[in-house]
Amino acid sequence: MNLTAMKQSIRTNRRKFIENSAIGAIGVIGASQFLKSCTSGEGTAEVQVPTILETAPDGQPLKAGVVGCGGRGSGAAINFLDAGPNLSIVALADLFQDKIDGIRKKLKDQKGVEVADNNCFLGFDAYKRLLETDVDIVILATPPYFRAEHFQACVEARKNVFMEKPVAVDPVGARAVMATSRQAEAAGLCVVTGTQRRHSWNYKNVLARIRAGMIGDITATNVYWNQSKLWHREKKPGWTEMEFMIRDWVNWIWLSGDHIVEQHIHNIDVSNWFVGDHPLEAVGMGSRLRRVTGNCYDNFSVDFVYDRKVHMNSMCRQINDCANNVSEQLHGTKGYTDPSGTIWDYDGNVLYEWEEPVDDAGESTQNSPYVQEHIDLVTAIRTGVQVVEAEETAKTNLTAIMGRQSAYTGKLVTWEEMMSSDLKLGPKGALSMGPVDIKAVVPVAGSAPE
Repeated sequence: MNLTAMKQSIRTNRRKFIENSAIGAIGVIGASQFLKSCTSGEGTAEVQVPTILETAPDGQPLKAGVVGCGGRGSGAAINFLDAGPNLSIVALADLFQDKIDGIRKKLKDQKGVEVADNNCFLGFDAYKRLLETDVDIVILATPPYFRAEHFQACVEARKNVFMEKPVAVDPVGARAVMATSRQAEAAGLCVVTGTQRRHSWNYKNVLARIRAGMIGDITATNVYWNQSKLWHREKKPGWTEMEFMIRDWVNWIWLSGDHIVEQHIHNIDVSNWFVGDHPLEAVGMGSRLRRVTGNCYDNFSVDFVYDRKVHMNSMCRQINDCANNVSEQLHGTKGYTDPSGTIWDYDGNVLYEWEEPVDDAGESTQNSPYVQEHIDLVTAIRTGVQVVEAEETAKTNLTAIMGRQSAYTGKLVTWEEMMSSDLKLGPKGALSMGPVDIKAVVPVAGSAPE
């Protein structure tokens, strides 16, 4: 069926489409089921179980370009190709030739895909030249400092977008993404972001039961991303300051937003998603104990407070030889949940446990959320059922920035302050592969600028 015929089918048979399509995978709840809760006195609650498609529907060919061709960009390119039929990668853009060479080799070796030389672009303006090609979708996977500018350019060029999280490193960038998201929605474009848990089958099924009241009203949340050191680069002879910083980007605040923004955003997003709101204030602390390059912290602990005085306890750390924990917990008036798959009452009884689907051989049929993100994007484009996730992700992004700024300054920081802050990180003037007017100064609470 071609795209025109598919859209006509959707308009004329909406009920059948809802029952049999992937709308559930892109945020619309599918067919309902009645499930009896084990919670005393709760009775029977209606749980609207999400319908999730295992692959994107066929349709007109969709061509994608990748901006930022390092590990995440090359991974996202493969994930996109795995999402369904008639998908291709046709253009690449990056600052560094070795990154272009690496993704081209990966695409050829793993997928038999060859990208033409004249569709490979280098430099700070490479994304502009990529946008002049006939791509339908742009995958944005550069260091997050560049995300707001690149997203705006994609929307102005009328391109659908998959962009990795985080979407900004500062309040100015987060608010810019919110505004651009609304422009994308008005233009009929589709935008999916790299908040994988929102595309995970287990999280979506637990959320359906939380929405049905299985744990009652949420009263508190705990979110963690405690792990060993991530990675760093040592400066090599011949690298300018700019090249070194960009190659070492996760260790620099202006490029990554610090790891509470760059990595812990996933867990913070789960809390915001399940609570259905963003916090209004934060008080945090953190420090730098063992990180060896850049100016980021290596640990944070933040108390976020939502409007109903619900607290989110947030903790993240990147230090070797410490206790590790990457998880979330949500507590309610009737029970609590690990939203990745289990719900309990306060007597310890399991009210619900996600069962991973398997085939006849006992192998899991659940998609990786890295692939499901692209299935959901391609499905939205091909069915004409628009999805635009950027504004919600930007709100979570700003939540993480609020916590970071509180830890850096030692002060209570509010959402209202973040929505009016003129804080914009990065070098002054045009970017070039030379000196950078940013030094490795680590923020110190009580003396750091707000």
